[in-house]
Amino acid sequence: MNYDIYFKTKLEEKHKENNLRSLKSYTPINAVTVRWDGKDYLMMASNNYLGLTHHPQVQQAAVDASRRYGTGSGGARLTSGTFPLFTELEQELARCKGTESALVFNTGYMANVGTISAIANKEWVIVSDELNHASIIDGCRLSGATIERYKHKDVEEVEFLLQKYRGARILLITDSVFSMDGDIAPLHDLQRLSRDHHALLMVDDAHATGVIGHGIADYYDIHDVDIQLGTLSKALGSVGGFVAASRNIIQYLINYSRSFIFSTALSPADIGAALAALRIIETDRTLISKLQDNSRYMASKLIKLGIPCDDETPIFPIVIGDNEKTLRAAMELQDKGIIITAIRPPTVPIGESRLRLTVTAAHSREQLDYVASALDETLQAIL
Repeated sequence: MNYDIYFKTKLEEKHKENNLRSLKSYTPINAVTVRWDGKDYLMMASNNYLGLTHHPQVQQAAVDASRRYGTGSGGARLTSGTFPLFTELEQELARCKGTESALVFNTGYMANVGTISAIANKEWVIVSDELNHASIIDGCRLSGATIERYKHKDVEEVEFLLQKYRGARILLITDSVFSMDGDIAPLHDLQRLSRDHHALLMVDDAHATGVIGHGIADYYDIHDVDIQLGTLSKALGSVGGFVAASRNIIQYLINYSRSFIFSTALSPADIGAALAALRIIETDRTLISKLQDNSRYMASKLIKLGIPCDDETPIFPIVIGDNEKTLRAAMELQDKGIIITAIRPPTVPIGESRLRLTVTAAHSREQLDYVASALDETLQAIL
């Protein structure tokens, strides 16, 4: 069997479907500008929501940590130990999330996969929103649990499923802010149902931490969410993931989560940067307020263009539907000096391909005005 032909054929299938991905080498210039092939582009596809990747305090903290502790961690934390910045960061994350304890993972993906597959097994039932992130889906599959997916944000179906499996060990999981649609989970209802039916409630705060306050629990002023996941690589401007929960759950994950146990720890620079960023958003909400102002401003511009959207988060899905038209729109915008990614299946359902536009606290009003004008021209030409 010629395996090279097999792989080539599979790639050709993707190409025919207008669904082939490729890597582009962008050079970041600042929080909102990248350079590619000698030209500068306005980045409107980043999850760097607060622009903290280029904040002087965050950058200096990364340099200081590297100089003090070295460039790498040298091993997994259970074998070669953990340096003081890890402890500081985990204590700060627990305070931020209002939990007893926290644990840092190498990525948000690994946090989800490692937490779900450690907690649930074939004796458990997982009740999960159908639009939850791929890392949640993969964690559910790895667990071996019975998986029930409910219609997006459908509280009545959640209640039905919790009643259906009454008496079982149940893990109820939702994204906080859904990454492809930008809408917010109905946490009040989910929290009430989880208590009524004795389910363990887990939320993925990847696109909520530093975006809608300190996260969805802060947004709704709810104080007893069992497990809060998050990432250090979006609003916090570094890299990594984390879980915040009770002391017992965190100790359980240290002993049972394979993605934590068998991974070399993050570098000191990563942890130093994340800690500095977290302290910025804990002591000064100016950047979060600026992000929310920019989100509302962008929403008002899009609504005037006839694009339906909400203004509570900085994620704006512009659904086009057809793969080829979505790619054309992204290329037209690129020609205008704007990077907005074409999102296609399997990231979104077939027939729901879209441009995923994100704003940050670092964007200016003039930049947002230009993006809205370019979008109007592009969509009129494409559609």
